[in-house]
Amino acid sequence: MIAIRLVQPADIPHLVTLLNALFTLESDFVVDADKQTRGLKLLLETDTAGVWAAEELETLQVVGMCSVQTLISTAEGGRVGLLEDLIVATAFRQQGIATQLLAQVNQWAEERGLTRLQLLADKHNQLALDFYARKGWQVTQLINLKLKCL
Repeated sequence: MIAIRLVQPADIPHLVTLLNALFTLESDFVVDADKQTRGLKLLLETDTAGVWAAEELETLQVVGMCSVQTLISTAEGGRVGLLEDLIVATAFRQQGIATQLLAQVNQWAEERGLTRLQLLADKHNQLALDFYARKGWQVTQLINLKLKCL
């Protein structure tokens, strides 16, 4: 049985392992445990983000995670959410865990009055793209650009 719960600082090493698996799939990101640890700590310190763990109750093993951060959208005229880092360990996929994590994100977003959720997905990760499509996420005409800041 799986429980979805808010992440605690002690979960960070387990989440870094999950992020390593995710970033291995995505060519735009580099696996760097120190950076991922810092990022997770920052997320846990802010009240404008939520981070959840999927925990297998028999073993207390963290087998999935998801995070969302709030942004202000001029297009929406209000707050929106940026979904990041949805990942479930390979051995636990196809069991509805990602769906449970998304449901928690949706609840969190509704409680905060967010008007839209958005995410970035690797265009080559067809499994993820198909999953999001089944959950009602729509492909937009926008593309992501980035600029490295010092």
